[in-house]
Amino acid sequence: MAEKMATRQAYGKKLVELGAKYENLVVMDADLSKSTMTAEFGGAYPERFFNMGIAEQNLYGAATGLALSGKTVCASTFAMFAAGRAFEIIRNSIGYTNANVKICATHAGITVGEDGASHQTFEDLALMRTIPGMTVINPSDGVSAGKLLEQAISMNGPCYIRLGRAAVPIFYNEAADITLGKGNCLRDGSDVTIVATGIMVSEAMTAAEDLAKEGIDARVIDIHTIKPIDKDILIKAAKETGKIVTAEEHSVIGGLGSAVAEVIAQQAPAKMAFVGQQDTFGESGKPDELKKKYGMTAEKIIAAVKSLK
Repeated sequence: MAEKMATRQAYGKKLVELGAKYENLVVMDADLSKSTMTAEFGGAYPERFFNMGIAEQNLYGAATGLALSGKTVCASTFAMFAAGRAFEIIRNSIGYTNANVKICATHAGITVGEDGASHQTFEDLALMRTIPGMTVINPSDGVSAGKLLEQAISMNGPCYIRLGRAAVPIFYNEAADITLGKGNCLRDGSDVTIVATGIMVSEAMTAAEDLAKEGIDARVIDIHTIKPIDKDILIKAAKETGKIVTAEEHSVIGGLGSAVAEVIAQQAPAKMAFVGQQDTFGESGKPDELKKKYGMTAEKIIAAVKSLK
């Protein structure tokens, strides 16, 4: 059984480590620090931690001020409240000024589970990738979350980092080459390419293994950076396999699927299918049951692959 860890847990752990390395790193939260895991940083560096209360717009406005004063800021809340409630502030204050704020949003997607439809964010990647200059990151496991967070902190400019509530399998090792803006080919294949992001990467790997038993050779690519997206790896895959299935814990409208389709349509037209939230809201329930109901599973990926004739 593979070790599991929620990407939000990896975030909290890595923040403490990076706090010692980057003395200008400031962490902020919206009264959810135990859930977002920023409380760990607050305990280690209380003078650089600010709980702004349940006031997300103020959180990101204040984060902008600190960033424009020379600080590197990681500002966290749930994805619904960051991308949704504070969108205008993120767009006009952080995006427009190119402020060095890392919007580290946790509890995204259907796997928020029992918190229900009001908290299950399927729109955040779509919203954030439309903001000029915004880097958009969606790690697939604990190792990639830590590596990508450090790279985001070391670069200048705004980033949106999507993190999950539920524990997911760790399949990268610490020696893995994970670089912002570069997709990772986790499994080669010649019949079809499965392009996945976030928690759906592990589902894609499972799907590929099951497809192999049926004689279908599937390539699996982890696109952890939604923007800027790795066009080269996608164009190569489209030309070599001719079929692409995207998989994401996000709406099929505006997220990974749309970003990949934009590249493929212009550079290397290929047959495509999209696995993700199908233009519906979610509901309260157990994460695994919700993934199955709303079609974010290895079985759904396999069905999508077989639909491409």
